[in-house]
Amino acid sequence: MGMRGLAEGMVLVLGGRSEIGLEVARRLAPGRVVVLAARRSQELAANSAEVMSAGATAVHTVEFDADDTSLHPAMLDKIVAEHGRIGIAVLAFGVLGDQLRAEQDPAHAMAILHTDFVAQAGMLTCLTNLLRAQGDGQIVVFSSVAGVRVRRANYVYGSAKAGLDGFASGLADALHGSGVHLLLVRPGFVIGRMTEGMSPAPFSSTPDRVAAATVTGLRKRAGRVWVPRILRPVFFAMRLLPQPIWRRMPR
Repeated sequence: MGMRGLAEGMVLVLGGRSEIGLEVARRLAPGRVVVLAARRSQELAANSAEVMSAGATAVHTVEFDADDTSLHPAMLDKIVAEHGRIGIAVLAFGVLGDQLRAEQDPAHAMAILHTDFVAQAGMLTCLTNLLRAQGDGQIVVFSSVAGVRVRRANYVYGSAKAGLDGFASGLADALHGSGVHLLLVRPGFVIGRMTEGMSPAPFSSTPDRVAAATVTGLRKRAGRVWVPRILRPVFFAMRLLPQPIWRRMPR
């Protein structure tokens, strides 16, 4: 389905308590079944009610541990068997981690990379198999400007996002002509629960703005969306900064 517009079918949010994921779900909810997949899924009643009030025909919650990758294929098969074909899948899970701890503790560094890159790559492969067989569907991947050129101040998280960005970019090309569409979203610093207590970086955004840009991108069948848009030329310039200056850049 190469035409513009949203794919028909269920909306699946992987990371069902993510602020951005829930905002996207609310915008896509009218007339659709929405599935929120997250750990401690029994605690998602308030989130489900919010998506339901946005116009969903039904909201279901599913237990999902992003790090337990061996369970992903069976979980997706079960979701499709119980709730119908997937129209739009949103990968909204991820961790920021603790940079200072990750610099000292290899296990913590690997845990960040596992959740933000390895588990995402596995899930994307599972979803691609499913949607290719369907012949259509849309996938949303959240990269970050942190991965466009990795900074010393958050290089563990940034490198995970760089890996994910590369994987998703290549996958989008591999899907060309298949009827399956991948949207790669590159937000700047997002002011929300995940970044609480951190001072906002320049060109910050909010979950609401990121979600609005994401849904617009889905409707247009765009390949990539920067939020806010000014970040695209800014990061084009950032790539050209000499390394001694870049090394001193803050988060």
